[in-house]
Amino acid sequence: MRLQKFLSMAGFCSRRHGEKHITDGDVKVNGKVVTELGTKIDPKKDRIEVNGKHIEFKQDMVYIALNKPRGYVTSCKQPGDKIVLDLLDIAGRVYPVGRLDKDSTGLLLLTNDGGLHHRLSHPSFDHEKEYEVTVETPITDRALLNMEQGMPIKGTKTRPAETKRISPKRFRIVLKEGKNRQIRRMAGKTGNDVTRLKRIRIANIRLGRLATGTWRYLTEKEKDALLKTTGI
Repeated sequence: MRLQKFLSMAGFCSRRHGEKHITDGDVKVNGKVVTELGTKIDPKKDRIEVNGKHIEFKQDMVYIALNKPRGYVTSCKQPGDKIVLDLLDIAGRVYPVGRLDKDSTGLLLLTNDGGLHHRLSHPSFDHEKEYEVTVETPITDRALLNMEQGMPIKGTKTRPAETKRISPKRFRIVLKEGKNRQIRRMAGKTGNDVTRLKRIRIANIRLGRLATGTWRYLTEKEKDALLKTTGI
């Protein structure tokens, strides 16, 4: 198994952060520093350490749905800010899948399953994320159509999306990508401003009636369907 995949599958960090740990010289295999990406190890025989911490492969996979409130940062560490991990009360380590900006609310998944984290976070896998959006002024049909067809943002064009009007100032949108502050930037392109943004679905997992600031473990049915959908 490749070293960065081991760190991800062990739930220590995402594969991308694992690669950084390796290139930064933080990782030792059997007592020797390894900095080459792609180094292969045997999880059953080799001893892996990151900054002196022994990383063990065996652990239960944890899958959590959280209803993120406003004012919380989707990060494992952010000095001076409240982070989403502050809302959890569990013994093991998990980390957020993707991001919701500080002013956004709604569904956030957290897990120690690095493979799932990678597949849900990377846009190439086409997993849907659905949002309820409230804007400052009534949004036109033309603006919704422009969002559906894709819009130029920061030198690239957004991928086609699905939209559905709820009221003059509210609509739903389904994305298969997650550019930084994408929906807010799309609304800005139409001359509008987002006042509320709530994510209500990721792939087959729905926010439902989960109260703001609370969390729950995914059901076995949800978990199995999610892993099947993501090809894990």
